[in-house]
Amino acid sequence: MNRPDVKAFFDESTNTFSYVVWDPSTRMAAVIDSVLDYDAASGRIRHDSADAMIGFIESNGLTLEWVIDTHVHADHLSAAPYVKSRLGGRLAIGEHIREVQRVFGELFNAGPAFSRDGSQFDHLFKDGERYTLGSIDAVALHTPGHTPACMTHVIGDAAFVGDTLFMPDYGTARCDFPGGDARTLYRSIQRIFALPPSTRVFLCHDYKAPGRDVFSYETTVAQELSGNVHVREGIDEQAFVQLRESRDATLPVPRLLLPSVQVNMRAGQLPAADDNGISYLKIPLNAF
Repeated sequence: MNRPDVKAFFDESTNTFSYVVWDPSTRMAAVIDSVLDYDAASGRIRHDSADAMIGFIESNGLTLEWVIDTHVHADHLSAAPYVKSRLGGRLAIGEHIREVQRVFGELFNAGPAFSRDGSQFDHLFKDGERYTLGSIDAVALHTPGHTPACMTHVIGDAAFVGDTLFMPDYGTARCDFPGGDARTLYRSIQRIFALPPSTRVFLCHDYKAPGRDVFSYETTVAQELSGNVHVREGIDEQAFVQLRESRDATLPVPRLLLPSVQVNMRAGQLPAADDNGISYLKIPLNAF
């Protein structure tokens, strides 16, 4: 048995899919790309999305083994430390988080108190690292391009690709964030396309391509390879780079980029409170 069960949770305010993944034989589970509810207008934080996942895990008798972020998200705040505080598990991300921390630690002038060595996480996955979810074999693949730290987690027959790929009718992730690169993304996607064609592919976001009325989160390697509008079979590297870079030049800065990155680079922890007991997020002016 090398097929995990998967339950998707959708946060419509950020178009984010989060996942509970588990081994049906051992009931060991992972949470992937959890969402912390954040209202930008009021600065208020809630845990509704994370509590739904926690409730599902508890009601189904699952034991949480891993709390994984596929990368440092720029469109939502991670609820990973909150999930861990409720259920345990090991907080994990790819080892190239250090590159992201160096770049954004400088942008936010985080100071020497902010460690840039990934030590906020319990585990830093290396490229090609093999691990298990219960009795199911898994491997972490470094698939940068959208960000330097993006990882694809292949758990049994299921690949969790983060923002690397979208549904075939929508395409691929943007590459214009610091450390992003369209050519690198193309090569990362080829690693995903080298997986067995029947591999289930679970996506972190969907925005409903024109003509499609429902949000979708699951496809296959075969479907992506044959039908992805940006990177299907027959589209070479240079054509993809030209398409991706021209498209990226038209895209606005994500609405929650500045709040998200400065929290997520800290493994989902809020910045330390000031002497009045309140935590503050920084908004660097004219930086983007």
